[in-house]
Amino acid sequence: MSTLSIRPDEPWLAPLAGYSDLPFRLLAKQFGCAVRCSEMVSVKGLAFKNSGTRRVIATCPEDDPMVLQLFGSEPQFFEPVMEKLVSMGFRNFDLNAGCPVRKVLKSGSGVKLMQDLDKLVGLASIMVRKAGEHPDGGRVGVKFRLGFDKGENVYLDLAKRLEDAGVDWLTLHPRYGKQMFAGRADWRKLALLKREASIPVIGSGDLFTAEDGVRCIEETSVDAVMFARGALYDPSVFARFIALRQGHPLPVRDGEFLAEIVREHIRLTRQYEGDGRSFRKIRSIIPRYAKGLRGIRSLRASLLQCEEWEELEKAASVIADLEPADNISGKSDIDVICQ
Repeated sequence: MSTLSIRPDEPWLAPLAGYSDLPFRLLAKQFGCAVRCSEMVSVKGLAFKNSGTRRVIATCPEDDPMVLQLFGSEPQFFEPVMEKLVSMGFRNFDLNAGCPVRKVLKSGSGVKLMQDLDKLVGLASIMVRKAGEHPDGGRVGVKFRLGFDKGENVYLDLAKRLEDAGVDWLTLHPRYGKQMFAGRADWRKLALLKREASIPVIGSGDLFTAEDGVRCIEETSVDAVMFARGALYDPSVFARFIALRQGHPLPVRDGEFLAEIVREHIRLTRQYEGDGRSFRKIRSIIPRYAKGLRGIRSLRASLLQCEEWEELEKAASVIADLEPADNISGKSDIDVICQ
């Protein structure tokens, strides 16, 4: 079993609803992603054995070390669910206290928990206690924001209380809940949290490129960075980040390089899922990797006509011959991302 690392040169993959599934986590690992978080999974859904949750928690030995992120607001479900997950072999957990999406807030979960710190810390405490029953010792982190609404700078108080509760690491996305993803992430707050905290701090927010990740480390001194949207457009962002940190040449990001990423993502999706739902999902994802290359419209049209895996691989192979059009920013909106 691999050790969960929190070090500057070992980047993490964020928990991305609808995206950080098993195939994508394995793809990220190939590019040097040290720790990968699952999509957030509902504690209540797990308690009632919702069929959709089984897909979200799917893993394999090659996925280690991964972090299973949970969301919920009802304490009575946390203890039995944690017991079950630990018995299944899960060891590393994260509590989502940062998702600003309305359907999550309606259940009192996500960043809504920051309006009730007693409840938030209580849920984290349950997770710490039950994770500790893992034979090899479990670990728990909490991902949160500055507060729910602008001006509610409760994150430092929360961090201290979480430390006292035995949480192993903190991940801060330095925006307020009501901001969603508007404005800019305030990295100065990351630096302040790092100075105040006695446990590792992971930085999140506006890490669109490898260069952003390096700059975040240098400006804030956080213990590690967590890529979200940057990884969605370029899974090789982890390798590029590591190369920059260590002074090595950057991987060439041309059409052939992107085509190989696509081929591998298709292969992993087919191997570990392989059903109609996963086929439609990867078909919709592929054009994102070709962002910034000429011919993306015709590529998207040809992909939509594919009905078999072999057709999909053939249609996607044309990416190798596409030429750059504009600089790739990776800053476009992605539907339903929780970070």
